[in-house]
Amino acid sequence: MLTPVGTLAAVAAAFAYVGTVDPNEPGHYPVCPTLRFTGLFCPGCGGLRSAHAFAHGDLAAAFGSNALAVVGYGVFAVVMVLWLVRAIRGMPMRVTLSPAWWWGIGAVLALFTLVRNLPFGSALAP
Repeated sequence: MLTPVGTLAAVAAAFAYVGTVDPNEPGHYPVCPTLRFTGLFCPGCGGLRSAHAFAHGDLAAAFGSNALAVVGYGVFAVVMVLWLVRAIRGMPMRVTLSPAWWWGIGAVLALFTLVRNLPFGSALAP
């Protein structure tokens, strides 16, 4: 039980910090190096603003900042519930993904990055 509860506590603390320290105000967080040096939005650009909005319950702003991050929050929540249930029952938690899944995740990240940097995908840009 210690590992899943500790993981959940660490993530909750990170969300609490980002919820308290507004990333929309300059000077609190560093600028994304990909954006700074290339002018392109990486898959994580807008993630802190998304987490801040999510922590404040503003799902529309969270999706507007980084829709993929919000989907990731949902996936994380499902995995955490599964992990906690299995820990309570004394069952080990093993997540093994085949290479096809990893390639699929990489393709989704690449496609998200490409679309959010094109004019027709500007709605996905932070």
